[in-house]
Amino acid sequence: MTPILELRQGTKLYRGVPAVKDVSFDLRPGEVHALLGENGAGKSTLTKMLAGVVAPTSGEILLEGRRIELPTPADALRQGIAMVYQETSLVPSLTVAQNLYLMDDKPFHRLRGIYIAGQQFLQSLNFHVDPAALVSGLGAGQRQMVEIARAVHHNAKVIIFDEPTASLTPEEKYQFFALIGRLKKRGVSIIFISHALEEALQISDRITVLRDGEHVVTDDTAKFDRERIVRSMVGRSLKDELYGSQKDRKARKPGKKVLSVQNLSMGRAVRNTSFSVFAGQVTGMFGLIGSGRTETAKVVAGVQKRDLFHGGNVQFEGRPVRYRVPRPAVLDGIIYVTEDRKFEGFFETMSIAENIYLAALAGGQTKSWTISMSEMKALAQHWAGALNVKAINNDARVIELSGGNQQKVVVATALLQKPKLIIFDEPTRGVDVGAISEIHQLINRLADDGIAVLVISSYLPEILQLSDRLLICRQGRVVEEFEGTQADEDTIMFAAVH
Repeated sequence: MTPILELRQGTKLYRGVPAVKDVSFDLRPGEVHALLGENGAGKSTLTKMLAGVVAPTSGEILLEGRRIELPTPADALRQGIAMVYQETSLVPSLTVAQNLYLMDDKPFHRLRGIYIAGQQFLQSLNFHVDPAALVSGLGAGQRQMVEIARAVHHNAKVIIFDEPTASLTPEEKYQFFALIGRLKKRGVSIIFISHALEEALQISDRITVLRDGEHVVTDDTAKFDRERIVRSMVGRSLKDELYGSQKDRKARKPGKKVLSVQNLSMGRAVRNTSFSVFAGQVTGMFGLIGSGRTETAKVVAGVQKRDLFHGGNVQFEGRPVRYRVPRPAVLDGIIYVTEDRKFEGFFETMSIAENIYLAALAGGQTKSWTISMSEMKALAQHWAGALNVKAINNDARVIELSGGNQQKVVVATALLQKPKLIIFDEPTRGVDVGAISEIHQLINRLADDGIAVLVISSYLPEILQLSDRLLICRQGRVVEEFEGTQADEDTIMFAAVH
């Protein structure tokens, strides 16, 4: 069978260092081909070469057996290759419908017409997103739905999905996998990148694993299990390190009450919610998209404002607080690690060192009142080493890093603030299995050191593995509380839905 899309001996160098080295990859007509590997393994670089985002340093790309050149993503789209990026590429100032029809050939569109067409198209995909809503006002999960819808709208022969389910709830993932099945029946070929190995095993026909920019193995999915994939990815087994048995884990005793929230309200997103967070514990927060979990965390951290009247009360370390911007919260010791690192987590055109040093300046953690290059270098070296950030050097721009290493930079900027309460919103979104283990160990160490930790996650095995206490959100408020070692997935999902 002639592959519909093929990369032969592809190499991509950044500053003389290979991100992908002599990798050959092929995609058959009508198949789902999972592309797996750790952060920095070269998955996104390989697919960006196929999508016209970056040009290969050497090698060739073939479409249906003929060699092609892809100078830009628009050229790739004209050839029938669309990509859904891990970090969304939507225009925030436009509406959902405008983003969907942005690259159509028509010179003019009736706004009412595209809203009606957009509503019908989104409903056909079972995506519940308002076509008239501004993209800037959507959550990460809804933006991901719009990205997926835009790729499907272009009727591409090849669709590349880079971490498409990282922000989706279990129900939305079910709808997405049903969409994958419909696309396959239409003959669409799909490259699927995911750190959720169970998803790759569930929906793919073949699996390719990369490690350190080089090809490790390609085989039929039926010949893989989770253990073989992990060994291929990291060179060792992580069976005992990740998502172990709940029975073997003991919940930590609560320390002093660090945060007390009473009747907190913010428009329609947060409605009279109340809860507490204690020192020396990991408090998990779970809820479906629209449950108000992220908005609640942002109000506590000063990223968003609660209602002026009847907005409720927030007490931090026994005193009432009302943060209107994040800086006072940061200075008090409340740090929020965002779920959307690209838009809210870092300055993408700045280097690793500059991002870390800016965080130190903002939090008053520097030793001098003037910019010190030696201090910047020392801070970057310390935190990049402590969190195992993989980069050419600390002067590399953050946008050049893989998603997982970008997340580590965001975590570094949070930890250097010496938090008393740290809120992790989807801490392992778009992170590989090796880095997930490192981040989980870090979260547990923070709690063991007496810091109050609040973890928001859509992934049930993660929230169960980490949480000493578990808060369930629904329709803008905390509706249930469980001991972390006593809850199970069915109980949590029932509380989140009903």
